[in-house]
Amino acid sequence: MAKNLLIVESPAKAKTINKYLGKDFTVLASYGHVRDLVPKEGAVDPDNHFAMDYAVIEKNEKHVDAIAKAAKSADNLFLATDPDREGEAISWHIGEILRERGLLEGKPLQRVVFTEITPRAIKEAMSHPRAIASDLVDAQQARRALDYLVGFNLSPVLWRKVQRGLSAGRVQSPALRMIVEREEEIEAFVAREYWSIEAECAHPTQAFTAKLTKLDGKKFEQFTITEGDTAEAARKRLVAAANGALHVTDVTSKERKRRPAAPFTTSTLQQEASRKLGFTTSRTMRVAQKLYEGMALGDEGTVGLISYMRTDSVSLSQEAVAEIRDVIARDFGTKALPDKPNTYQTKSKNAQEAHEAIRPTSALRTPSQVSRFLDDDGRRLYELIWKRAVASQMVPATLNTVSVDLAAGSEHSFRASGTTVIDPGFLAVYEEGKDAKAAEDEDEGRKLPLMKTGDRIPLDRIHADQHFTEPPPRFSEASLVKTLEEYGIGRPSTYASIIQTLLFRKYVELDSRRFRPTDVGRAVSKFLSGHFTRYVDYDFTAKLEDELDAVSRGEEEWVPLMERFWGPFKQLVEEKKESVDRSEATGARELGTDPKSGKPVSVRLGRYGPYAQIGTAEDEDKPTFASLRPGQSMHTISLEESLELFKLPRKLGLDKDEEVSVGVGRFGPFAKRGSVYASLKKEDDPYTIDLARAVFLIEEKEEIARNRIIKEFEGSDIQVLNGRFGPYISDGKLNGRIPKDREPASLTLEEVVKLMEETGKPMRGRFGKKGAAKKEPAKKAAKKTAAAKKTPAKKAPAEKAVKKAATKKAPAKKAAKKAVKKVAKKTATKKAAKKVVKKAVA
Repeated sequence: MAKNLLIVESPAKAKTINKYLGKDFTVLASYGHVRDLVPKEGAVDPDNHFAMDYAVIEKNEKHVDAIAKAAKSADNLFLATDPDREGEAISWHIGEILRERGLLEGKPLQRVVFTEITPRAIKEAMSHPRAIASDLVDAQQARRALDYLVGFNLSPVLWRKVQRGLSAGRVQSPALRMIVEREEEIEAFVAREYWSIEAECAHPTQAFTAKLTKLDGKKFEQFTITEGDTAEAARKRLVAAANGALHVTDVTSKERKRRPAAPFTTSTLQQEASRKLGFTTSRTMRVAQKLYEGMALGDEGTVGLISYMRTDSVSLSQEAVAEIRDVIARDFGTKALPDKPNTYQTKSKNAQEAHEAIRPTSALRTPSQVSRFLDDDGRRLYELIWKRAVASQMVPATLNTVSVDLAAGSEHSFRASGTTVIDPGFLAVYEEGKDAKAAEDEDEGRKLPLMKTGDRIPLDRIHADQHFTEPPPRFSEASLVKTLEEYGIGRPSTYASIIQTLLFRKYVELDSRRFRPTDVGRAVSKFLSGHFTRYVDYDFTAKLEDELDAVSRGEEEWVPLMERFWGPFKQLVEEKKESVDRSEATGARELGTDPKSGKPVSVRLGRYGPYAQIGTAEDEDKPTFASLRPGQSMHTISLEESLELFKLPRKLGLDKDEEVSVGVGRFGPFAKRGSVYASLKKEDDPYTIDLARAVFLIEEKEEIARNRIIKEFEGSDIQVLNGRFGPYISDGKLNGRIPKDREPASLTLEEVVKLMEETGKPMRGRFGKKGAAKKEPAKKAAKKTAAAKKTPAKKAPAEKAVKKAATKKAPAKKAAKKAVKKVAKKTATKKAAKKVVKKAVA
C-alpha cells in the first residue's frame, strides 16, 4: 500500500489523478457525499445548539470502508474533494469518520484543492496543502440544517392541509412561487389590439421596409391605432399624401462598440447551453462534470478539459489569459488582440465557490483537435466553453447603425434602420444566444441602400397589420436560472437540483420546454405564499443566502443564525397546524350548476390529483366524482368541460355476453369486460375509444396472462414465469434470474430452489419501490422452501393465538379480527392472515 492516500469525489477523477501522482499515492473516490443527517425527526436538535445526527449513507458504506482500510496503513492523508462548500463539507465528514474510527492518530490530515485536473494544477495544489476550512463547513452545515428543519416541519403541515406525500424546500419553494405567479399573470392577461403600418420601398438598388413613426403630425406609438377601420383610414391618408414616393428627410450614421461577454459562470453556462444546444440544466452539469474530470486524448492520456464547473466567478488566471492571448494572435491575428487583457466584474456578492470562471484548461486544445475524442454532447459543450473564453479576451466588435427618416407629405413620417458589422472583433469567434441580445441589435445584419437627404424613394405599397399584445412567456430553464440568480436565490451548485426537485415532485411540468405548474404545485405554492409568506419571500430567501455566505467568510456564527430563523418559524408552524382550512388551501372552486340534477359543480384537489364533483357532502345522495383529464387544470377548467368528465364510465356494448365499458381509475384510463381490466394505451382516449379497440386491449391482456406461467411445482410457491424482460422465477416475495443457456420449461424444483438461493431479490411494487415488509435474505428463504418439504409444519403461534381468543367470552368475530391484524403485521399479507384465522377457528 502506498504511503500517501488522496481522496477525491468521483472514480473518474481518481483514475486521472492516480496517473499523475504515481506509485507513491493511492487515490480513492468517496463517490460524492459520505454522510448525511439520519432521515428521521430529531436529526437536528434545536435545543442542543442545533447538534446534528449524521450517519454514513448506506450506498456508500463500502467506499467509506475502503477509504478507512487504506487510511490505516497510509502515512499521509490528503482530502481533494471538489473546491466548493459541498466539497469542503465532504472532506470534513471523511475526516470525522476516520477520527471516530481512531485512524488519524499521529497522521497529518491535509486539504488540497484542484480547480482543474491537469498535471500542472495538481502539482501546484499538492505543494500548497491547507487545513479544512471550518467556516465553509459551518456554512454548509447551516444550509443542510435549515433545509432539514424546513422540510421536516413544513411537510407534515402540507400533508394535513393539502395532500399526503408532499414536501416543501427552503429554496425550491420560492422558485415554485415564481413559476406559479407567472402562470397567474398569463391567466389574468387581457390581450389588447393594436395596428402597425409599414411602407415597402422600391429603391432602385435594394428594396426595404420602413415603419411609421409620425401620423398627422404626432408621434405614432403602439396603441395609437387600436381597430381596423381607423387603421384603414390612416393607410389611405398615407397613400394619398405619399403620392407614389417617400422623401428622405434625414440620414444618421452612428458607430458603436460591442464588448464580448464574460467567460462562463455556472449560471450563464446553463442559460447558454439551454439556448444554443437545447440542454437541460442537469444535462449541462453532467456533461461538464465529465469534461472537468478528464477525457482520454490519445497519446496525451487522460486530461481534464475544463476548469471546475460550479462557480460564480468571472475571473481568469494570468496563465489562462496569457495562453488565450497566444491563441488569438495565432489564429485571428494581432488586430483581434486588445492592448491589455479584458477584465470582468462578477455580479455575485460572494463569488467564492471556485476561484475562476469556467474555461478550457488549455486554450491550445481547440475544439477541432479534441472533437474526435468526445461524444456529441461533450464536443458541443466544450466548443461552447472554449469559444466563450477565447472571445472574452478579444477586441470589441465595431458596428455601424444607419437610420433614415422618410416623409409622406408634410404630416407623416417613416423610419428605416439597419446595422452592419464594420469589424467583427470577438464576433468572429462567438456570439451570445438570440434572447440575450439587446433590443438595439434587432436590425443587425440588415443593410440599407445608400441614401441622402432629398432623395425620392419610389413607394411600392403601404400596409396596415393587426397585432395583439402577448402575455409574458412561461419560464424556460434558462430564464428561470437567470431570474433566480438575479434575485440572489440559490447558488451555483443548486440551480440544477432546484429544477430537478420541482419536476420530480410533479409540482411543475415542461410544456414545449417551458415550465407550467401542476394543480398540486399551485396548491403548495398558494398554501406557502398565504400562510408562510416570509419563507417564500424572494428578498427573505436572498438575505438568508447572504447570511450563509457571511458564515462561509467567517463574518458570522452559524448557530445564532439558526436561532434567529428557528424561533419564529417553529411558532408559525404550530399555529398553522390548527388554523388553516384545507379547502381554502387547495384552491377548490365552484363552477356552476349541473343542468340535470340542479346540484353545484366544483373542482377540488384530492389524494390522487384534481377532480370534479357534482353535489356536496351535505346532500342526501353522495356526490359524484370524475378525475380531470391530462392537460386540464382546476384553475382554468370551465363548467361545460367539467360536465363532459361525467360521461365516464362509458358502456360500449356486449362481447361474449358480458358488458364492455371504459373509465378512469386511480392508475389511469381502462377498459373492462366482466371482471377483467386492461389499461388503455397512450394513444387511446376513453371518451372516443370504440368497442372493437377495447375488446382488443382486453384480449391482449388475457393472452399475456395465459402465457405468463411457464411451469409450476407441486408443494412449492416457486413458479417459472414470463415477464416483461423475459422468463424469471418467483415465489410471490422474491424474484430470481434464469441462466440464459437454460430452457425455462425444463427447470426442476431443485434447480429453481438453488437459483432462488443464489439470485433471489425482493419484488418491486407498481412504483418501483420495494415492498414495505422486511424480506428475508434470499439464501434463508430458499433454505426454508427446501426444508418445508422435509419437516412437517408446526402450529404457528398466530394460530394458537386465534384459538385462544376464540375460546374467551369476547365475540369470536372480534377476536378473529384482532388475530387477523396481528398475523397481517407479521406476514405483510392480509390474505395469508385470514387463511390462518379460518383454519384455526374451524
